[in-house]
Amino acid sequence: MKTYTLTLLAALLLCAFGTTVTAANAKPNIIFILTDDEGLSDVGCYGSDRFKGKTPNIDALAATGVRFTHGFAPPLCCPSRTTLTTGRYLFRNGALTNTSSHIPSAKDEPSVARTLRQAGYVTGMAGKWRQMKDTPGDWGFDEWLTDPSGTGWFWEKSYIKNGQTIETPEPVYCPDVCMDFTLDFLRRHRDQPFYFYFPTHLVHGEIHRTPDSKPDTKKFYNDDIAYADKQVGQLVAELDKLGLRENTLIVFSGDNGSVHPDKINGRMIDGHKHTLLEGGSRVPLIANWKGTTPSGKVVNDLVDFSDFFATFAELGQAKLPEGVTFDSHSFAPQLRGERGNPREWVFLQLGADWYARDPGFKLMRNGELFDMSDAPFTQKAIPAESSSIEAKAARVRLQAVLDKLSPATGKTDSASPKKK
Repeated sequence: MKTYTLTLLAALLLCAFGTTVTAANAKPNIIFILTDDEGLSDVGCYGSDRFKGKTPNIDALAATGVRFTHGFAPPLCCPSRTTLTTGRYLFRNGALTNTSSHIPSAKDEPSVARTLRQAGYVTGMAGKWRQMKDTPGDWGFDEWLTDPSGTGWFWEKSYIKNGQTIETPEPVYCPDVCMDFTLDFLRRHRDQPFYFYFPTHLVHGEIHRTPDSKPDTKKFYNDDIAYADKQVGQLVAELDKLGLRENTLIVFSGDNGSVHPDKINGRMIDGHKHTLLEGGSRVPLIANWKGTTPSGKVVNDLVDFSDFFATFAELGQAKLPEGVTFDSHSFAPQLRGERGNPREWVFLQLGADWYARDPGFKLMRNGELFDMSDAPFTQKAIPAESSSIEAKAARVRLQAVLDKLSPATGKTDSASPKKK
């Protein structure tokens, strides 16, 4: 009897252990939340003075997940979105500015959604798309909802759902329409792996009131920040309700720096959207996968927007398209609390200017070298004649990166970047 009891117990433990291993190795659902123009100084957990304690849902993702301190995106809407979609730098895909959004085509470029779909994922998106050529469906999304306008999109009387224009009798708050669409998608596809891309228009200008704005308030920017955070909370709550948190990776990021940069821990951030300064390209980046990501871990590894492609493909057990030059570098190990193989450098471009940056230094196209030890608050110019051994080594190292990439020989766009 004793032997039978021990054998049964061992069998039960083996089954439990086997189930755990299977769950850990299963393809996770992936939800990618991308806010618009929300920079480091707009998020409480990044030390924002203005919004400390005012982004509780985003902060909670960081407190129970992984917060990256060195996430980098091209500092403008179209370039950043095209980079994350294709896993390729701008001189390869052609989206050097917002004015060149017509260049990258779904027929010519790889797509993270299409790659995941081929690996068995059902794919969906709701939100901003207008700065990508072709439709979300062309880029691999099975179900999608977006806007028909060319500017801001908040209180409107129409939207596009799976290619069909939906008219409404009265203006609706479109972020809520996107949320309703998203929650319905999650409920209907809870039993199969899904990838959902949620590129909200919040907090892009024009800044408007939200349904939660008080009648007498004029602080609509603060309201928009709060509403974006509220929607993060709604998504997390629905995943909890559906019992999907343990098998869902939630990634939160801003698409570029803030238009309204502010202070972090009492110091003003250097730069803003539309600049190749730190405040234009360094963005909040948080990953939360309950039971898998370490709780409250801060990771200082370099990550750039091309890296989402390889990371999601690795987690989804998807095969990268062949015959394509990718710049994407997977940070999937870091999501599991492992060291992984961190990037040694990132590359950022806007229009006809660019730089390569490693943890300590930044080298511009024109040869200017900067000490980044006080970033994101200042960058210190290093004279070309500097005798610093460390600076000399950095110049050689980063110039080799630029020489290898050779962005000047790629696709070009001489148009001056314009804010959109």
